[in-house]
Amino acid sequence: MIKAIGVVIPAHNEEDLLPACLAAVWQAARPVAPVPVHVIVVADCCTDQTAERAACSGATVLRIPARCVGAARAAGMWQLLRRTWHLDPATVWLATTDADTLVPPDWLSKQLRHAAAGWDAVAGLVTVTDWAGHPPHLAAVFRQHYGHGRETHRHVHGANLGFTARAYLAAGGFPPIATAEDHALVTALSAAGNRILRSTEGSVRTSARRHARAPRGFSHLLSSLAVAGPAGTA
Repeated sequence: MIKAIGVVIPAHNEEDLLPACLAAVWQAARPVAPVPVHVIVVADCCTDQTAERAACSGATVLRIPARCVGAARAAGMWQLLRRTWHLDPATVWLATTDADTLVPPDWLSKQLRHAAAGWDAVAGLVTVTDWAGHPPHLAAVFRQHYGHGRETHRHVHGANLGFTARAYLAAGGFPPIATAEDHALVTALSAAGNRILRSTEGSVRTSARRHARAPRGFSHLLSSLAVAGPAGTA
């Protein structure tokens, strides 16, 4: 049984989008009460009010100078592990999302149901909130080739991941790399023998902004689909 939950949100100059992200995370925390939910925002090289707005929203703020999303996620996770050191790692659920993302109200409760069913990790999908500024065909290409509506999928997004602390430790944690840290962790989780559910339930809504925070991340994927055109694949 899960006895504690932690959510890590890496953020680099996200003062505009972070408050809505945190409001959604706190809403998702209500259905899992009385299990405590610890929310940590890792303010990475921020020069705006990201840290202050995170603190005002009730999150714990961890400031780092890495300018690296892998290092930020890893720092947040280790902070959560220190907070829950007294618990069996199998009873601690760790989740992560992004500062430009809105999780659904049942995000955490669904992940906990999967954990109760014996899954060690859950890799979820993302949807896009606003296609403004992108080519008109991109939304259709994304819907056709991304995999929504299927029973399983092949995608990995740091905006929608969850796993037990035991699985995370066995995998060696997030690597401190500037991009694809989420893919690297899921690969390591699998190599360590963990059961990974690639769930099509509980998609999170993320932005389709063209100015990426991480190189070759989700924004890069969207740009690649836009170039590929209506016949492209994700």
